[in-house]
Amino acid sequence: MDTTKALKRGRDLVSEEVFAKLAKRIADEHHFETEMAERCLDQGLAFLGACAVSTAPLSPSMAADIGWHTFILYTRDYAAFCEAVAGRFLHHVPDETEGTAAEEDVQTVLDRSAAAIRKAGYQVDRELWQYEGALKCSQCHNGCAEDPPPVPPFIPGQGPGAN
Repeated sequence: MDTTKALKRGRDLVSEEVFAKLAKRIADEHHFETEMAERCLDQGLAFLGACAVSTAPLSPSMAADIGWHTFILYTRDYAAFCEAVAGRFLHHVPDETEGTAAEEDVQTVLDRSAAAIRKAGYQVDRELWQYEGALKCSQCHNGCAEDPPPVPPFIPGQGPGAN
């Protein structure tokens, strides 16, 4: 008989309505297929669930960070989530040490965070916590050096040919 406790999904920390709203925004803004948007959001929520109970500093993968950034935009939903899950507001503090000599190995940091997520009782989507795999979830269509720049929207009366 299996006595191991079933791991929770991050998505179960919010209502289906909130999850669907956030996943749609991720899919639209990052040009992800629905499944990838849902995976990023699920891992972002699982990460926040782990942050709520961890005493160690944790860092999200790029994919989980997309989920977190999207959630923060919905301040009422996010604040209510933080209070319910953590009993306090979970602040997003950008890492200002990136690129310094003191920077830890990225995969070591991701592995520590993934282990904390599992310890907190949540499923870990291993592919989204691998450094190389996580890079596939970035929003490079609007900023990587080899990508074309985004096409600006057409605004009548502006741009070439405007009087």
